[in-house]
Amino acid sequence: MSQTLVLDGTTLTPSQVTALARRRTTSVVAPAARQRVTATRAAAARVTARRHVYGHTTGVGANRTTPVPDAAADTHGLRLLRSHSGGIGPLVPEAQARAMLAVRLNQVLGAGSALGDTVVDALAQALAGGHAPAVHALGAIGTADLTALAELGLTLAGELPWQGGDGPAPLPVPITRWDALPLMSSSALTIGQSALAATDLRLLLDRLPLVAALTLTAVRGGTEAFASSVHARRPHVGAGQAAARMRELLAHSDWQPALVQDPFGFRCLPQVHGAALDSWAALDSVLTIELNSSVENPLLDLAPDQPGHEDYHHHGGFHMASLALALDQFRLALLGTASLSTSRLGVLVEPAFTGGLPPFLAQTDDGSSGIMIVEYAAQSALAELRGGAQPVTVGHAVISRGVEEHASFASTGARRILEAVNQVSLVLGCELVAAVRALRMRGLKPPAGELRDFHRAAADALSPDLADRKLTDDIHTAAALLLRPT
Repeated sequence: MSQTLVLDGTTLTPSQVTALARRRTTSVVAPAARQRVTATRAAAARVTARRHVYGHTTGVGANRTTPVPDAAADTHGLRLLRSHSGGIGPLVPEAQARAMLAVRLNQVLGAGSALGDTVVDALAQALAGGHAPAVHALGAIGTADLTALAELGLTLAGELPWQGGDGPAPLPVPITRWDALPLMSSSALTIGQSALAATDLRLLLDRLPLVAALTLTAVRGGTEAFASSVHARRPHVGAGQAAARMRELLAHSDWQPALVQDPFGFRCLPQVHGAALDSWAALDSVLTIELNSSVENPLLDLAPDQPGHEDYHHHGGFHMASLALALDQFRLALLGTASLSTSRLGVLVEPAFTGGLPPFLAQTDDGSSGIMIVEYAAQSALAELRGGAQPVTVGHAVISRGVEEHASFASTGARRILEAVNQVSLVLGCELVAAVRALRMRGLKPPAGELRDFHRAAADALSPDLADRKLTDDIHTAAALLLRPT
């Protein structure tokens, strides 16, 4: 970890969250950001001295009208954390918990609450040391990750243990009424999980044209569908990007197309894959906002231009409608582009497209099955992707005695997009195995440049054995190659 990232509450990106979560880099807090946090406590005390503030001088949820007596104020914070820490299901992997830490730390540096600087320091120490809280996967409905962040709060307080990391974990810190609700007022786990998936899926989206170009090379397909003049007439950004990428990879192709026009898997690639690129960009935009936003409810406004006019605002900024919708759209777009991959795989098993090679790219035309089962495997992975693409935003919930009557279920969408990483990589891995095999059997090489380099790396990683055999390891190797960071 040679690089150090400075967290300032305003500039964090999804790829940086991923680097922190996977310990490829470490972090420090910008001094100016920490000073902003320190300045909030006195302002918060002045506001609560003159009016009730949700979660600080009152209970929460349907208990919002119930005052917290002064005698109970000292224990109110810990009671909130304990009562809200009822997450269920499996523990999330440590990398996801660290992503949550990175997101929440950066958000609180925006000084939208009176969270104590000792809590901020403990968060920063845990993240820098690679420590992670043990948090359960289920418990959120897209209106803040209350259970996971409550478990984080109890870990900070010393009631739950830290996981992993190097060196000593943070010492327990006092959790007061100023800390508990602000710490929980975020969807940091959902956002962190989405950032991890978005980083991996962007890599797969970038690698997909390489796989498709190998398949097109193997069948001697045409390139007219990628012409700049075609996309200038219908200038969707993603489609233009996908077409330009294919033109770049195939710039030195030297064959005459075998057909007047190719199947949809090639001809419609810019349109379908381009839609996935557009959807990724929309998700990235939403995530970048969420990573650098103060979302605490109530939100403390220090009113720097009006000294003495600081106040709290009660609001619904914790609602993840934008993120849930962006995740729904992206999962549906991924389904389309992965489906086209299975279409190209279908082309590769058909002798009419492969220059008369045996069906299923078998070693010989004697009834051997070759890669027949690879199509089954790809369709199985695609079916999982299809199931996970169902929109979560059609869900509904009324809870807390009816006062919280809507939910985005972005947390479910984040879990589904994480699952999509594996599913998309396996579908593309199936196509890559078939494309490399077809090129071997035809004695063809891709055009010079990046595509040939990619083909060489894939061919070196994949077995040249054409006999009927178990292909599981080949597909897993190909999928891992596609997910390998540059």
